[in-house]
Amino acid sequence: MSGFVEKPEPIQVPGLVHLHTGKVRELYRNEAGDLVMVASDRISAYDWVLPTEIPDKGRVLTQLSLWWFDQLADLLPHHVLATEPPAGAPADWAGRTLVCKSLNMVPVECVARGYLTGSGLAEYAESRTVCGLALPEGLVDGSELPAPIFTPATKAAVGEHDENVSYEEVARQVGAETAAQLRQATLAAYSRARDIARERGIILADTKFEFGFDGEHLVIADEVLTPDSSRFWPAEQWEPGHAQPSYDKQFVRDWLTSAESGWDRGSEQPPPALPRHVVDATRAKYVEAYERLTGTTWS
Repeated sequence: MSGFVEKPEPIQVPGLVHLHTGKVRELYRNEAGDLVMVASDRISAYDWVLPTEIPDKGRVLTQLSLWWFDQLADLLPHHVLATEPPAGAPADWAGRTLVCKSLNMVPVECVARGYLTGSGLAEYAESRTVCGLALPEGLVDGSELPAPIFTPATKAAVGEHDENVSYEEVARQVGAETAAQLRQATLAAYSRARDIARERGIILADTKFEFGFDGEHLVIADEVLTPDSSRFWPAEQWEPGHAQPSYDKQFVRDWLTSAESGWDRGSEQPPPALPRHVVDATRAKYVEAYERLTGTTWS
């Protein structure tokens, strides 16, 4: 079992039709046909959306995405039309709402990797490949790759894993021309973001993008380059050969698998609520990532 420990009831707002409850975001459509995305403070781990929220997390994700959209604007158009909550929306939606152009979404998670870790490391250990791409011998957890690679995945439902697929499979699903566009756009955006993050003392190990088409134009969508969609490592602590400290929900994962939590990950029981010290440490990591990347103080 997996999914929501406690699935929330969507807030009803006049003029909006609720479309979907995701791990973090609520998705609506307004009367103009635009999408309204609202980032909650929910957090997920081990395929469960946990019952405890991380204060300000949704705002951090939203504001960091907007900052990154600006950094990538000369490379790719984005889907954001406005950031003001719709009339009648709760006050809490301020800072966490994006009104977005409705796109014809591509059913592929577009992942770029510049360093070896995670599911890529597991495949490399077996076959010296990642998504079928051959890599040199001698790489370890945290190694920088000779060049960034495009390692797509299929999109999974809440409670399920995304599954890595080959480039050839993407070309089969969406066509050779679109697959080539996705690879080029993903690697260009990753390379730009990697260089910006590096200037700020952060390693962008990998990240995932989502794209859609506005007519014939490829547009970057959803969230971009946040701690939920990327692995950010403090550069001063980077040391290949083991797992790296990260700006993400590692405090949550570590606590859930500790004796203190009392949770058996292999059971069908949902995970317990998070204690205050884990919530505070996790919030601090999200805020620190925002502040280091943007150079501005979170308020």
